[in-house]
Amino acid sequence: MAILKICTYPDPVLRKETVAITVFDEKLVKLTEDMAETMYDAPGIGLAAPQIGESLKLVVVSTARREDSKQEYMVMANPEIVEKEESQVDEEGCLSVPELLAMVKRYRKIKVNYQDINGEPCSMTVEDRFAVVLQHEIDHLNGILFLDHLSSLKRNLYKKKVKKWFLPR
Repeated sequence: MAILKICTYPDPVLRKETVAITVFDEKLVKLTEDMAETMYDAPGIGLAAPQIGESLKLVVVSTARREDSKQEYMVMANPEIVEKEESQVDEEGCLSVPELLAMVKRYRKIKVNYQDINGEPCSMTVEDRFAVVLQHEIDHLNGILFLDHLSSLKRNLYKKKVKKWFLPR
């Protein structure tokens, strides 16, 4: 397994359209293992393929119950939210949007159709924090960053901060 480079805002790969996974092979297994290792190393609780420069409809999410527990994760290929209920506001951060935490409004309960690592169709209904994580990661597959859910004022403040990081000293 390998730790991959995480792409950060404003890298254009984060906005690219992703393509569906159609081949479920050892290469995909290796990619998801590397993604999981990268996610836990960061540390994070979810990672989408665009965040490591791959324009694929693929996410890995931690299923560990506590931070100190075994590194368990699930793979979701071609995930799609098919049902959503209620809303909630929760604090989010993103490995691709460093140094920013913000309150974001998301659905409280969602149903997601996806394929597992073997290409088998699956469906899952989740709520609360896990629903937030899945919505966040699925947004990445559509070129949407959690930054896009913020007010224009907060977005612009963050953009100014990022520009300063790249100015010559």
